[in-house]
Amino acid sequence: AGLRSAGGAWGPERGSGPGSRASRRVAGMAMCSEIILRQEVLKDGFHRDILIKVKFGESIEDLHTCRLLIKQDIPAGLYVDPYELASLRERNITEAVMVSENFDIEAPNYLSKESEVLIYARRDSQCIDCFQAFLPVHCRYHRPHSEDGEASIVVNNPDLLMFCDQAGSRRMIRFRFDSFDKTIEFPILKCWAHSEVAAPCALENEDICQWNKMKYKSVYKNVILQVPVGLTVHTSLVCSVTLLITILCSTLILVAVFKYGHFSL
Repeated sequence: AGLRSAGGAWGPERGSGPGSRASRRVAGMAMCSEIILRQEVLKDGFHRDILIKVKFGESIEDLHTCRLLIKQDIPAGLYVDPYELASLRERNITEAVMVSENFDIEAPNYLSKESEVLIYARRDSQCIDCFQAFLPVHCRYHRPHSEDGEASIVVNNPDLLMFCDQAGSRRMIRFRFDSFDKTIEFPILKCWAHSEVAAPCALENEDICQWNKMKYKSVYKNVILQVPVGLTVHTSLVCSVTLLITILCSTLILVAVFKYGHFSL
């Protein structure tokens, strides 16, 4: 399913007249336009990328004063490599940090717990009212199944947190209804703020800000990943082949050592 908006796309709308963006702005703000979130998983196999795009309703002039933080829960069947995140931050590819402690990237699915990642979303250069975030994830090993050769991993939609500086928060979006001949003031966060959450203001410092948890509409309910797993009926075959290859390689190593090695007593 795609994003359904007046323009039918993620990008900025163009044009003028009764159906243009400018003429709809008052009506859109009055009806409290929804925030639309689109989460999808890229690539196949054990190494995937989660791409999150967020689009606000109508054009909001004060949006440039705000920052968007995405709190993503990672299920036990997946993991995020903190060393990879550090490398991506150094290369300015993404701004994300692990929240969970005592995190084992080598543990299989059945010995792992859920984790949490904070992603500082960036402005989408192709859309004036959009943010986007990128997060690499990796699939853990699962127990072999008796019949189906795949395991399903459900990635729930994230929490959206927004923080606007004091000047932006106090500034009001003003618009006029000519038919009523009066001006109405509308706070930038009034439509979407649901509750407050304490989180780091930015990756560069340890200051804590009070972020507004935002209500939004998701294009997809959840994202489901299919991960290949082994079959229990292949256990004997896999163990036998592994044992034979191990014995063969060990024998070749011993032959090479006795043939070419130099021993001194």
